[in-house]
Amino acid sequence: MATMERLLLSSLCIVILSTVCSAQLVVNVKNKGGDLTQQSIQSDTTQDIITLKFQKSDGTLIQMIIDFKAEVQLFKALVLGEEERGQDQYQVMCFVTKFTKSEFISSDAMSKLRQKNPGTIRNPEEDKGQENIVLDLQIDLKQSDKFSRHIYNSCMEAKDSTYTRESDIKALSKGSNFTYNNLISATKPLPSVPTPSCRDVSKVDKPCRCRFEITIGWYPCGLKYCKGRDSVGKVVSYRCGIKTCRKHRVFDYYVNQKQLCLWDEV
Repeated sequence: MATMERLLLSSLCIVILSTVCSAQLVVNVKNKGGDLTQQSIQSDTTQDIITLKFQKSDGTLIQMIIDFKAEVQLFKALVLGEEERGQDQYQVMCFVTKFTKSEFISSDAMSKLRQKNPGTIRNPEEDKGQENIVLDLQIDLKQSDKFSRHIYNSCMEAKDSTYTRESDIKALSKGSNFTYNNLISATKPLPSVPTPSCRDVSKVDKPCRCRFEITIGWYPCGLKYCKGRDSVGKVVSYRCGIKTCRKHRVFDYYVNQKQLCLWDEV
């Protein structure tokens, strides 16, 4: 329970921590099912990262970390176990992908956001739809700093369940064989043999392909600029707001027993 308590969201609306140059924003978001969730978005300009956290209605804790310097995005899920079905109290999975800088505003821009009405329910301006992410590699946590130094501490409880995909490694390498070999050496391939979906497998001790879905219901995905005139009448462009988005991701990966994916059932 201590792990879960550490991950619970703060109820503060805005917290300014000048010693580490970070700022936190808490927003209320209603998902497509009508459930209200509270998202905490924290920017740390010193480390150049953004951390987003929220708790789903079923108790699952989601954390997203964007490491701008490494161009890496980490999704962490802590799922409560079904102890009556033989599961542990909870299990943790981490998914590591290449981050595109145009997908989220910078940590510096995020740190400058202020919230006038903290009780307002936020609705995104754009729905970016669904991204299907098929993971084919498992990351060795001991070497995870090759991707980002933030992975190890965040995913210590996901020693055998931290995943990425080769296409992301190729994108991170940017054509450099040295970088590619360095990153790929920190992974091992998941079994590539044809494996049925976990929802089509009845026995909990059989291998299958698991699906885990994460929806970020509201996040600042861009800056808005307006035009005006300065004191001498010259036309100038200035920042006048943010564009907000929603995005749904489906992570698909191999598990050696359905027991590790009991949520993926019809």
